[in-house]
Amino acid sequence: MHIHILGICGTFMAGVALLAREAGHTVTGSDANVYPPMSTQLEAQGITLMEGYKPEHLDPAPDMVVIGNVMSRGNPMVEHILEKGLPYTSGPEWLGKYILQDRWVLAVAGTHGKTTTSSMLAWILEYAGLTPGFLIGGIPQNFGLSARLGNTPFFVVEADEYDTAFFDKRSKFVHYHPRTLILNNLEFDHADIFPDLNAIKTQFHHLMRTVPGNGLIVANAEEQNIKEVIAMGCWTPVEYFGDEQASWQAGEINSKGSFDVLLDNQMQGKVEWTLSGRHNQLNALAAIAAARHAGVAVDVSLEALKEFRNVKRRMELRAEIKGIKVYDDFAHHPTAIDLTLKGLKKVMNKGRIIAVLEPRSNTMRMGVHKDLLADSLKTADEAYLLQPEDLSWDLKSSLNGADNIHVVSSVEDIVKQVKTFAKADDHVVIMSNGAFGGIHEKLIKSLDA
Repeated sequence: MHIHILGICGTFMAGVALLAREAGHTVTGSDANVYPPMSTQLEAQGITLMEGYKPEHLDPAPDMVVIGNVMSRGNPMVEHILEKGLPYTSGPEWLGKYILQDRWVLAVAGTHGKTTTSSMLAWILEYAGLTPGFLIGGIPQNFGLSARLGNTPFFVVEADEYDTAFFDKRSKFVHYHPRTLILNNLEFDHADIFPDLNAIKTQFHHLMRTVPGNGLIVANAEEQNIKEVIAMGCWTPVEYFGDEQASWQAGEINSKGSFDVLLDNQMQGKVEWTLSGRHNQLNALAAIAAARHAGVAVDVSLEALKEFRNVKRRMELRAEIKGIKVYDDFAHHPTAIDLTLKGLKKVMNKGRIIAVLEPRSNTMRMGVHKDLLADSLKTADEAYLLQPEDLSWDLKSSLNGADNIHVVSSVEDIVKQVKTFAKADDHVVIMSNGAFGGIHEKLIKSLDA
């Protein structure tokens, strides 16, 4: 079968493409922005990429067009598909129908931490010899790919609450029908498609309704919104992680990031790694609990996490130049920004934190969280924010007069100012859910000069 994918370089659709190719299909795809890391991993798998959305990309007509949720009516290819009556589906629907059917699906949902927790869980299952399939919205460094079919019933999927397609406004995750479900956290996000928090809670409850009675929900006990979703009706056993009343708890994190794991107040062992932050403790507890439901002993999970390598763009150390460390991080929501910086602060021995942020997500660009922005950066010693020309609100007005936060109009000016300010032992954390104008390479080159 020849499958053509629209929006193929998005993290999710790239994973769909890899799975389709591994399943033996001929795969091609179109996207407006073809850039690494997704483009390189797709081309390496023999997938043909086409720049732009031109109807001639569909000549000759493929057997199926898989349409990403970035596509909308009025797009030339979408209009061509509808006018010619070409067969089409969404990425989540194709995944659920052709890949996840008859699999033991372990889904990871939540506003934050989905990619990291999914990667931990997939690696634990891999370490235990279960060779799972997975589709993750990033590239786990233990695997080097964002998706694969696997050789056993187990399949780990990052369960995104974003809408499915222009013709299906349900959340992606309702197509997955998990047997094991992690509910990590829940906050208001995706303001471009959800009017309020209650609308997101409704979608999360739709997801819960698909988990069978002999399945398991692994839920964050520290998240009131998650508890409220469960209170809407639950037909599946729940194991909580997090606070002192939860079944799964984490001991105090030490200076290197390691911590004890407790189950029903009984010591299970220690997670020994270099990841930082309370949020990663919770991610690990969730992954350990979910893996246990799939038959992996806790001590095996602890051993696996010793060898866990975080996902690309999750506090990924890109370079250390003249004692200055430059990190790439995906944080773009105020909560994620805050947790990322606090986690780094806790494991630092010396030096300062320099935060560099691009307000790129749809929710951030709409100004929904602008009143939280200054507080989210308070752990940083100095912060630089890019003010895009087309941003509809003024960044400076949201900073409450903080004199250590600077609004800058271009990537080049940020690079100049950071280079002037940074010194040995400093940690520069670049945060964006996009390419950020190539700032990582530009800063590294400038510091090296």
